[in-house]
Amino acid sequence: MHELVYLSLGANIGDRTGNLNAAIDRLRAFGEVVAISSFYETEPVEFTPQAWFLNCAVALDTEKKPQQLLAGILGIEQQLGRRRGQKKGPRIIDLDILLFGNSIVDDPGLTIPHPAMHERRFVLEPLAEIAPDALHPVLQQTIRELRNALPPGPEVRKTS
Repeated sequence: MHELVYLSLGANIGDRTGNLNAAIDRLRAFGEVVAISSFYETEPVEFTPQAWFLNCAVALDTEKKPQQLLAGILGIEQQLGRRRGQKKGPRIIDLDILLFGNSIVDDPGLTIPHPAMHERRFVLEPLAEIAPDALHPVLQQTIRELRNALPPGPEVRKTS
């Protein structure tokens, strides 16, 4: 059974654009990449003394189950050299599952929808570009509505 999945990708170490493009290429092993947002330069949040991130959102049509896709994206992060050190710290690549069709998942190590996505402009700006009318299955609001409800800050700038 096919599901439309939305992912958030980010990088702030090394060749940020190259890292995002390499991750997107590797996602094709798990389904069809049907949409890619512009890339956005984003101010770090929570742990702020670090380089700005480059973020984007991707829509993936997949037959994988949520846990299978999670294992796959963790593998992509490892292939691209991600080492998990400081929480919220610098990273070569970060991939997060935001929405998985209309599924609600609350398993150890995996929560869908992503539990903080509705609070993060660096997630909602790129996602609103490719899926403004996608519905958050818990909050019952569209991505556009969630983005528009955010208070000002941190900065998010479209680069491409």
